[in-house]
Amino acid sequence: MNDVAESAEHRVFADPNTLAREVAEWLCGLAQAAVGEFAICLSGGSTPRLLYERLADPSVASRFPWQRVHWFWGDERFVPKNDPRSNYRMVYEALLAKAPIDAARVHAIPTENISPEQSAADYENVLKRFYGGENLDSRRPIFDVNLLGIGENGHTASLFPGDPALDEERRWAVAVRDEAAETRITLTYPALNSSRDAAFLATGESKRQVVARARAGDRRIPAGRIRPVGRLHWFTDRSAAEGGA
Repeated sequence: MNDVAESAEHRVFADPNTLAREVAEWLCGLAQAAVGEFAICLSGGSTPRLLYERLADPSVASRFPWQRVHWFWGDERFVPKNDPRSNYRMVYEALLAKAPIDAARVHAIPTENISPEQSAADYENVLKRFYGGENLDSRRPIFDVNLLGIGENGHTASLFPGDPALDEERRWAVAVRDEAAETRITLTYPALNSSRDAAFLATGESKRQVVARARAGDRRIPAGRIRPVGRLHWFTDRSAAEGGA
């Protein structure tokens, strides 16, 4: 393993529901301890959805500092917000519609009445206005927490194997097409890595091999190239952990 992989925290939970419950507590604790504004970058997928539903549960929601938190997205399918494939719609149904969140603190990726390229450029500008600068400083990350997923092919956000976006060093967001030729908007490594805490969430036996590769820092897969300026975490269930249960 490389130094980043060796220093990453790996916590294994019994099942996806336990993972969601414990990571919600972890996230709530970080947000409570922070001074001032707190920025979270969200991921799509079934595992994060359980987490978002848990955050909206009164047992957590009553303690979460909603008034200080900003919400961003790591990637989005280029579809309307009400489309079943939309990451925004999933987060809205699981969390935003249930928790006391100020709409002004919700920074969704624009996907309607705009081109994919303009969407990416506009979202980069949203991030830069929030950040307060054009250039990233490793001592001052954009995100306090970046929640990441991992696909069976090793993709994370919408950074796919072999895509030119993997080598983007200047832009913070770009338009891409996945293996099904579906247009997406994704943050690039400079923005994704600008995180105090970056956390992969993975569940299920089908993710076991790719999780092991990414945790070992295998740069041949996109998830293996995540190098946050802060701490890296892996939160998996037993099925996704190396060696299984």
